[in-house]
Amino acid sequence: MNKTLWGNADGEAVYTYELKKADLTAKVMNYGANLLELHVPDKDGNLSDVVLGYDKLEDYFVNDPGFGCCVTPVANRIGGAAFDLNGVHYELDQNDGKNNLHSGFHPFHRKIWNVIEEQDDEITFAYDGTDMECGFPGNIHIEITYKLWNNNSISITYRAKTDKDTIFNPTNHSYFNLNGHDSGSVMDHFVWLNADSITRANQESIPDGTITDVFDTPFDFRTEKRLNADIDAEYDQLVWAHGYDHNHILNLKDEAAEFSAEGYVSNAFPLTMKESDGFSVSHVGSLRSDKTGRKMDIYTDLPGIQMYSGNYLDSSHIGKGGKAYDFRGGIAFETQYYPNAINVPSFPQPVLKVGEEFKSRTVYHFSAK
Repeated sequence: MNKTLWGNADGEAVYTYELKKADLTAKVMNYGANLLELHVPDKDGNLSDVVLGYDKLEDYFVNDPGFGCCVTPVANRIGGAAFDLNGVHYELDQNDGKNNLHSGFHPFHRKIWNVIEEQDDEITFAYDGTDMECGFPGNIHIEITYKLWNNNSISITYRAKTDKDTIFNPTNHSYFNLNGHDSGSVMDHFVWLNADSITRANQESIPDGTITDVFDTPFDFRTEKRLNADIDAEYDQLVWAHGYDHNHILNLKDEAAEFSAEGYVSNAFPLTMKESDGFSVSHVGSLRSDKTGRKMDIYTDLPGIQMYSGNYLDSSHIGKGGKAYDFRGGIAFETQYYPNAINVPSFPQPVLKVGEEFKSRTVYHFSAK
């Protein structure tokens, strides 16, 4: 593994780590356990970096778009920046209007993580959060593992334990552009999502428990379609969010991913869930570019996926190689529990209890033709 000193954060050294396997190369760092680069071949075998990011470490200290972040302890929004758990009321940072977004002003993805295991194709970062850090109860131990597989897949595995009941909802916030991070809009990409419904959100992007069927709406991606097909439709959810920024409720058992020594592969319907080293994932979505022939298939065991179409990117976001990441220049697929779930009892709950272990895996598989 190629380990390189990149700089310092709060007086601590920040290193980058380069992972290689098959045709993939990934670069990550111990600041926030962030994904910095992901080089993937196109239909002609040419490699391009397909995730948005920065050249300068200092830009990650702010990183408002969340390029490459493994968001912890709690991703997405919590309405009113507050929740109740076990009869106790907890107040959080109001960093998104009156709401909490991605754990507030000082989330764990802006902290130095320890490296506890590393190989040429795999690395595990760990962070120990203290009781009431970011406003959440419990001393929590978190591990995040990036692993490259023989079949051009990258997996992100999360594990956590706590000494007090808490909430935990990690995700990865990488923005993908299969034409290359510096190639402009992703609106020519095709998306498929195995989801029949979304969690309807208000004008502040907070779900209240209402479930909306995607049939005959711009959110129906059950048949692959271009991102720009309906994104500008006069539909309240799109108008309020300036595009796609919504949680899709996944059909986890409709198409399973079978594991082998080569990695994860998609199979035809119907299949039961397959298990590998304690993890069962389903094929829940894909992103495809006609221009480069690249395709990214998405697998997870989490109940939702927030598809965010880069609606607040603009030319002020100067990324790698001096490229301005403009409006809709990348798309994120944030596997997760539903936004504001802790305040909506009917949603699957992101509660981590004492004595239990949280474990989850998301896989991105790349192919080209």
